[in-house]
Amino acid sequence: MDAQNGKKGSDLDVNQSAAGYHIPVLFHETIDALNIRPDGIYVDCTFGGGGHSRGILAKLGEKGKLFAFDQDADAEQNLPRDERIVFVPQNFRHMQRFLRLHKVNAVDGILADLGVSSHQFDQGDRGFSTRFTGPFDMRMDRRQPLTAAVIVATYTEQQLHKIFEQYGEVSNSKTLAKHIAQHRNHQPVTTIEQFKSLVSPVVKGNPNKYLAQVFQALRMEVNDEMGALKEMLAQVPQVLAPGGRVAIITFHSIEDRLVKNFFRQGSFEEVPDNPFESVRRQEILNIITRKPVTATDEELKRNSRSRSAKLRVAEKI
Repeated sequence: MDAQNGKKGSDLDVNQSAAGYHIPVLFHETIDALNIRPDGIYVDCTFGGGGHSRGILAKLGEKGKLFAFDQDADAEQNLPRDERIVFVPQNFRHMQRFLRLHKVNAVDGILADLGVSSHQFDQGDRGFSTRFTGPFDMRMDRRQPLTAAVIVATYTEQQLHKIFEQYGEVSNSKTLAKHIAQHRNHQPVTTIEQFKSLVSPVVKGNPNKYLAQVFQALRMEVNDEMGALKEMLAQVPQVLAPGGRVAIITFHSIEDRLVKNFFRQGSFEEVPDNPFESVRRQEILNIITRKPVTATDEELKRNSRSRSAKLRVAEKI
């Protein structure tokens, strides 16, 4: 996180605006894996505190260009003073569309850090954390209408069961969904505290871990995180130039599985090997990381949130 650049007119101290907002995980591993060309064009799909973006800018020359996407309006305040960066206040699922608007058809590298920023967790009014008493919101893009409170109030018991089971791996997801459906009309849920009170009778095991899993499931649904990831991955083969690299950091087994499958076979589902299949699929990406890169012991000591981070990298053939 100590990447520097002596270029005039550039404000590239990785720690400067990222400090207190978000510590970039697997920073050196990710920047190195992108194999950055000084005159290349790069995309940071998840600008956040700008840590990874500063690492990319530090490797770029005067003719290099970086497009930084972030749907959270708060992220824009972290932009460095650098004419080589273009900020796009949109979800990265719209990557190709906005690159084309800027007359860019191909890029040399794409980075996505799918973790929720520390800033979002630490702002009570955002509703991401069980530690606060703010509104039950969880929207990364506050222009969108769907909130955690709306999901709890309107989703069917079956829909709730599905998201708690798939996105949160909640042990008693069916019981939790049934309890919410039966009691929500008598206990309105518009705040974090109201939700915690509603589900308290069915909390199982360690309350902090249990609620963290439930909150994760709701957050992933509110922001359609899996849908956005699939749409972005599907654009990678068209957006990357030959020899360009894509580096994605995941924090959840479902995300990691999607990335792994897409890198390997260009689809999101497991495709078993068929010894009788005579036509091999055309490979588009060459996998650089055979196994996901994880945080070192030193990074784990500095940033506990890096514990579940996995970095996968592929190169356009």
